[in-house]
Amino acid sequence: MEGFRKTKYLFLGVFPVLLACVEIFEPETITFESAIVIEATITNELKQHEVKLSRSYSFEADGPEVVRNAEVAVLDDQGGEYLFEESAPGTYLSRDSFAAQEGRSYRLQVTANGRTYGSASSELTPQAQMDAVYAERLTNAEGVEGVAIRVDASSPSENARNYRYTFEEGYKIIAPRWSPFTLIPDPQSPCGMIKVAKEVENRVCYNTEASRSIVLTNTNDLAQDRVSGFIIRFIDRDNYIISHRYSILVRQLVQSDAAYSFFETLESFSGSESLFSETQPGFLEGNVFAEGEAAEKVLGYFDVASVSERRIFFNYDDLFPGEPLPPYADPCRLNAIPLISDGIPPVCVLRPLVELNIVSFFKENAGELEGGPFLTSPFECGDCTALGETAVPEFWTEE
Repeated sequence: MEGFRKTKYLFLGVFPVLLACVEIFEPETITFESAIVIEATITNELKQHEVKLSRSYSFEADGPEVVRNAEVAVLDDQGGEYLFEESAPGTYLSRDSFAAQEGRSYRLQVTANGRTYGSASSELTPQAQMDAVYAERLTNAEGVEGVAIRVDASSPSENARNYRYTFEEGYKIIAPRWSPFTLIPDPQSPCGMIKVAKEVENRVCYNTEASRSIVLTNTNDLAQDRVSGFIIRFIDRDNYIISHRYSILVRQLVQSDAAYSFFETLESFSGSESLFSETQPGFLEGNVFAEGEAAEKVLGYFDVASVSERRIFFNYDDLFPGEPLPPYADPCRLNAIPLISDGIPPVCVLRPLVELNIVSFFKENAGELEGGPFLTSPFECGDCTALGETAVPEFWTEE
């Protein structure tokens, strides 16, 4: 829930737009109150569950302040206690793996900076089956062609009607201007460079990114508790992440009415990029609170949800057979950068650009361009590690 990171309170006021004005406007927070942010979802998965603690921050701040050295526990109504330990700044993992059980209620307890915070008790929601996840070539309502990731789901329970989806996408990156050679400084020349064979393979990389948007649907207006063809992700066909092979892991969480209402309101405040925007028109109350401090604002929600997940892969050619690949992340224009400048005094030009990983060697200049003896491209065009990692993810398959 990345968007819990930023909050700003704007009160009554009208800001006229002066079309003729060219003065740069520096936005400032009118009224800001720092509040603890609690992000916690436990599920019926047997695993180490996670709780994140931070503080809201103003528009002018660089980012959130995480909450360190807190005491975190999940308690159930049968005397069970699940303790959490800080695994990274502001992130707490349960010491032991556990799974939320049907028929039990759970609540969160946090002690941080001398304050104690709690949550309302929540029970595990009914389970729903994710029947299929599939990719479909589609032109959306805005006339943009791309790939829609759709979900089909069903549940035998009439109470499993609220769904929230998160996803993690992974994709292969192939550097289009890759060369098996690179440049190193020539020890015999102050600005000279030598072509040598690379010691590492950096042509093919992989990147994995978690979703940051809120994706919700419900079946309240349907005769059956069945989700059919619901689009959780649309990818423009010009997005380079689908150029070769793409994978998406979809997680489906069944939510209570209260949890669904909270996330629905949160989504309406913030849109698709962050859960709290800079123009939030008030305070969104969740089910977490400061014990004994009714006036203190606490942001967040403690969710107990049943979950199911599915992963799919597809290649670009599966949906766009024989068609040109999407444009790469950079146009990858070639340059023949001189070794030394014409100025007085002359300075090295190509060497610092190579050492700072600004450009990559592509090939020797055989007169294609005026300038230096080598043709180079932007660094990410010749070295995929600018956009991903060479290690193949554990989940990755080529079949």
